[in-house]
Amino acid sequence: MTATRTRPRLAVFKLASCDGCQLTLLDCEDELLALAGEVDISHFLEASSAVEEGPYDLSLVEGSITTAEDAGRIRAIRAASRHLVTIGACATAGGIQALRNFADVDEFRRTVYAHPEYISTLATSTPVSAHVDVDFELRGCPIDRRQLIEVITAFLAGRRPDVPNHSVCFECKRRGTVCVTVAHGTPCLGPVTHAGCGALCPAYHRGCFGCFGPSGSVNLPALIPLLRRDGLDEDDVERFLHTFNTAAFEEELGK
Repeated sequence: MTATRTRPRLAVFKLASCDGCQLTLLDCEDELLALAGEVDISHFLEASSAVEEGPYDLSLVEGSITTAEDAGRIRAIRAASRHLVTIGACATAGGIQALRNFADVDEFRRTVYAHPEYISTLATSTPVSAHVDVDFELRGCPIDRRQLIEVITAFLAGRRPDVPNHSVCFECKRRGTVCVTVAHGTPCLGPVTHAGCGALCPAYHRGCFGCFGPSGSVNLPALIPLLRRDGLDEDDVERFLHTFNTAAFEEELGK
């Protein structure tokens, strides 16, 4: 008698985010159809209202921790997941909402909401890894679909994902893109930003904005004088770094 093969169970969860990284998974189209034939998608509210309880073999989590409720949710998700992978800048670095970490959240609440007393939120936006153990972090705002498929495939196959940790500068060289800083004096975060986008902005003669966060070898003290040379004052440099991965770059500055 042949035993019935049990398919791995995949779950996708959202915390504080814009849904862009979940949409990247949906945009995989043909790859997603093939994936659906190999796994049971047990929880993915962006795609289906059907929900199955854990445990899950692989959970993908988008979004940062900004409320006490989400801090509790992520602990429950971790407990129900054999492997937990965070996807996107919000989940891996706190996202653009981590700008609150350097401001007065109560003032934001009073300014934005007619009834701030109804809003319950934490003073900070933090990555998932600040609350639970994470098996892998997939960066980007949004994530890259090729890297996402590689990560899912790797975990289902029982191996480590083959996702490079070098900078965007490597990707510029590979696609033959002329360095926008050297050729045109354009401020660019490519030398300190994690690869994954395919050097999209420099290919269109724009500097990298750091969507994928700090790379594996970051030297911000060496880059900042170049940014100032290329026309950015101190406030401009701060704004340049305080975008999608503000908390992660701030951490690098503090090292």
